[in-house]
Order: sequence, then C-alpha cells, then structure tokens
Amino acid sequence: MDELVSLSVNAGCATITLARPQARNALSFELIHALAKVIRDVAARVAAEPDTIRVVVVAGNGKSFCAGMDLKAVLHDPVRMGEMLQQLSLSLLALRQLPVPTIARVQGAAIGGGCGLVVVCDFAVTHPEAKLGYPEVDLGVCPAVVAPWLIKKIGAGPARAMLLLGGTLCGTDALTRGLVTHCVEAAQLDGTVADLAARLMTGGVNAIACTKRFLNELDGSDDESIARAAAELSARVIASPEAQAHLQRHFQIAPPSQPRT
Repeated sequence: MDELVSLSVNAGCATITLARPQARNALSFELIHALAKVIRDVAARVAAEPDTIRVVVVAGNGKSFCAGMDLKAVLHDPVRMGEMLQQLSLSLLALRQLPVPTIARVQGAAIGGGCGLVVVCDFAVTHPEAKLGYPEVDLGVCPAVVAPWLIKKIGAGPARAMLLLGGTLCGTDALTRGLVTHCVEAAQLDGTVADLAARLMTGGVNAIACTKRFLNELDGSDDESIARAAAELSARVIASPEAQAHLQRHFQIAPPSQPRT
C-alpha cells in the first residue's frame, strides 16, 4: 500500500503530508493511524535533537487539504468508528503539543476533521477559493472532536455559532472569522508558507518551546480528558438512528439488513 502520510525534513522544516488524494485526503482508519505515528516520530526527533526540526508544515496532496472523516467506510461499524475518533482526537492533541511552531498549508478544501487539523496548528495559510468549515450538523453528526480547538482559535461565542450553523466558508471569510492566519492568492501560497517558516526559525528554540508550552497551559490545550470525552460523544451521536439515517442518505448506502427472527 502506498504511504498514506509522508514526512520530509529540509533545512529545519518538517512537512507532514496527507497522501490520499484520490479520496481528497479523507481521514480513513489507516490514514489516521499513519498520521499519529508521524506526529510521534516528529515529537521524538525534536526531543532528541531540537535543532533538526524547527517548524512543522501540515499539507495535503492533490486538490484538497483534507475532506474530513471517511465515515462511509465504517458507517455500520461503531467499534471501528469509535477507535477512529479517539485516535483522531488524540492526534490533534499531539499536534498541538509539539514544541515547535506548526503551519497548515491549506491549498484546498478543509472540512470537518480536516478543518480541525487547520485550527489546531499555530498558523494556517490558505487562498480565497479554498473551502473550510464544519458541516457536521448538516449530516446529523456532532462536531465534538473539533469543538475544543475551534473555541481556542476563535472564541466560544463565534465557535458556537459556526458549529451550530454548519456549512463552509471561502478562504477570505475564513480569514475574517479567524480560522486561518493568512489568506493569499493561490500562486503565492507556497512562497508565503516558506517565508513564514523561515521567519519562525529565527526565534530561539528554547524560547519558542517554553512559550508554546505556557500558551497550552493557559488555554487548556493539554487536557487529554477533553479530547477523549469529545471522541466518545462524537461516536455516540454517529451511532444514533438520526445520524445513521442522515449519513445513509448522504452516501446513498442502504441500511444494514435486519437479522431474521
């Protein structure tokens, strides 16, 4: 099987790339576990040799950054669904806790869990035509896994309105609403990410690590219990009859056959 998540390091900048472009980098069971492993590998390398990785870029291959959770593959498997949500929630936590600055390179759609990857990063760069947002409630799903990170990013009131309303935003609106830190023309995306990474690498290694750690303490980013509870809530809602009916219609999947009595 092709590598679902790749890691490359060049001159102090590590790039984590979701590599499932044929499925818009949707977060499958296998991709989420591959992402978790890469994040662990980056954390271990930073701990062992702090100067080797000074900044991390999270990117996606193809037209989309990340289309969110691949719910179709596990729609009728609540156990696997729960495992996926737990691993995704803990991976967002681990990404947040990296002691180096993180940048999301959002070249295309970032939806649901994909937008969770965007807001958990310290910086996010996109372009006006990109689509970002949280349409979970439109599908009968609870966006609990991404909610803590969105609240930390844009505040409780704006996050409440965004998550309850659902839908998506263009890149320009995402900048105005605080989902991303930079919105540039598509042709300038890579240059802006490179310039931002270079600027971040001029800071002191220990100073940035200590600042990130203290910021995480201040906003509660280190609370693993919230990450686990969020995944459990999402899993319960997805398993509910309402969510199952919404998702079956969305994916045009027939409900599972009932056992004969």
